[in-house]
Order: sequence, then structure tokens, then C-alpha cells
Amino acid sequence: MSLRKQLSDSLPSLLPNNPSEAIKGTELIRLVRMQLSGNYSDASLRYHFSIMSCDPGSPIAKVEKGQGYYRRTAPVPALSGAQELLSLSQGRLEDLNADSGAVDHALERVKKFRAIVRRFNEINGRFPYEFREAFSAGSPLGNLWKYPEVAVVDWQTGDDPDEGMSLDSKLLAMKQWMGLPPFRLSGARLRIQSSLHSFREDFFQALSASMWTQGGELIYATPIEDEALADGLRALNATFGVGVISYGLSIEVLDDLPRAANILNAHPKETEALMERIDFNRIAAPRFRQHIDWSLLDTLRRDSTETAALIDWLATCIEQGRAMPIAEQPPA
Repeated sequence: MSLRKQLSDSLPSLLPNNPSEAIKGTELIRLVRMQLSGNYSDASLRYHFSIMSCDPGSPIAKVEKGQGYYRRTAPVPALSGAQELLSLSQGRLEDLNADSGAVDHALERVKKFRAIVRRFNEINGRFPYEFREAFSAGSPLGNLWKYPEVAVVDWQTGDDPDEGMSLDSKLLAMKQWMGLPPFRLSGARLRIQSSLHSFREDFFQALSASMWTQGGELIYATPIEDEALADGLRALNATFGVGVISYGLSIEVLDDLPRAANILNAHPKETEALMERIDFNRIAAPRFRQHIDWSLLDTLRRDSTETAALIDWLATCIEQGRAMPIAEQPPA
């Protein structure tokens, strides 16, 4: 039997499930030797550990930061792709129809994560706009490739803190004169859990859904601890420019969070405590374009009332000279 086959058979019982308990190569070699037939050098075993950790089909994974190996497991069924944006009659959640409790649990995690992303952006002076109707029941699955879950607006504000979110009129005029948008608009695709089996689909959906904006981001709730997965995401980022972020919220932490409505309506001290649970990690920075694809944006505006509302909101902010959260828009 080949060394690789022997390792594939023996490693699952030797490796820890939790990346935080990863076992170092020296100790793993000692344990493996007890189960191997054949005399293999330490260098040969280390080589196979390294090669196999880059193979998504192997049982061994290397931690993204630090040293050591752990057991690679399949993602929690339906949770990495579970989306509020997919109706229960469509897509991946169809497989869970026999267990409505699992569906509800999966969607509750998604709602909590969306709420955390929204509050995190608001606290950091960014203005999120959520797309919901585009992903409601009966919506075409093609919308996954047309709309981000969240569009994020970054404004240039005044230098004086007392001005609050007043927009710098001179800067706005200069950008208009130069033909540049008065804000930076990016699109974000949200996912609960990363996986070597699905990260390319996640990435290219984020790329496609943000083509009309100035840049895109793929945001995961859970930590990205597999080195091969992180390297794969960085390689895609180097070519296509979509940023990749992890909020470092384990499944257990996510389940322990209050409901989405409570997150959004939390008092300042409660919000501060929630934000402290985030272990923010930027895997790859986004590359932003100077211009918005106005032609594509106009096409989406004609097809989507939400896109039209996004444009109206931005126009109102410019007209009022104030960067307003979407909830503070004055009535039309």
C-alpha cells in the first residue's frame, strides 16, 4: 500500500477536529509511525503532509496562521450556502425541506450575520444598503449573480467632527467636474462558512454581483483557518480584485448571538460587547475602480425597484449635503 493511501486511512483518527488544537508536524510524525508499514524518513512524511494539506479531498488541513495540522471536514450541510435570499422552493435549501427546523436554524444564522455586518459597517462610518426583494421567494436564481446582498457606500465627509456627516461641497463639486462619483460604492456577497469545495462559486458570484459597483468583497462569518483555502482565495483576488474578509465568528459564537432584531436595536454598550466578539481578518484587500458602470446600473434600475431606491437615496444625500443612513431618508 502506498504511503499516501496509508496516511489517508490513518490521519482521520489522529488529527484534531478543531484548528485551535492543531497538532505540530513532529508530534504527528510520531503518531503516524505507529500505524505505518514501511520505513519512511521524517522528510518524506513532512512532504506528504504538506502536499496533502493542499488537496481538498484529503483528510489533513494546515492552519492558516501558525503551525500545525487538523482534520479537514466537510462544511456543515447547507449552512455555507444557506441564504435568506433563496426561497425554500429553490436552490440548495431544497435538500432540507424534510427538516424545517434545520432550515430555520440555517436562515437564523444568516439573519444574525447580516445584522452584524450592517452594524459593523455603520459603526465604522460606512453606509450599508441591503438587497432583499431581489432574493425573495419566486425571484430568479440569476439574481445571485446580479445583485450583492449588501451595497456599501463610503462618503467623503467634512474635516470638522462637529459637522457630523455633512458632505464637503467643494470636494463634491470637484469630483463632479472630473467626472468621478462623489462616493465609493462596493458590493458585498455574504457567506456563513468557507469551503474548498465552494469558495470559487462564492468568489465569482461576488465578482459578478459587484460588476456595476467600484469593487467587490466576499465576506465570511466563520474563520478561514485552512491555509490551502486562504491561498486559493488570495490567488483569485490577485487576478480579479475581489476582497476577502472573515469576521472570525465561529458557528458556536454565531448561534450564541441574540436574534437579528436585537442586534440591530441593541444599546451602545450591548453593541460594543457584540463588536468585541468579531475577530476581523482581511484575507485579501479589494481593488477599487474609479468609475461605476452607469450603463449596467441603469439596466438594473429598470429591472429592480431596490436599485432605483438605492439611486434615489444617494441622490437625496447629495442634494441635502448630508450622508444619511437609509433609515433616516426624508419621505418623498
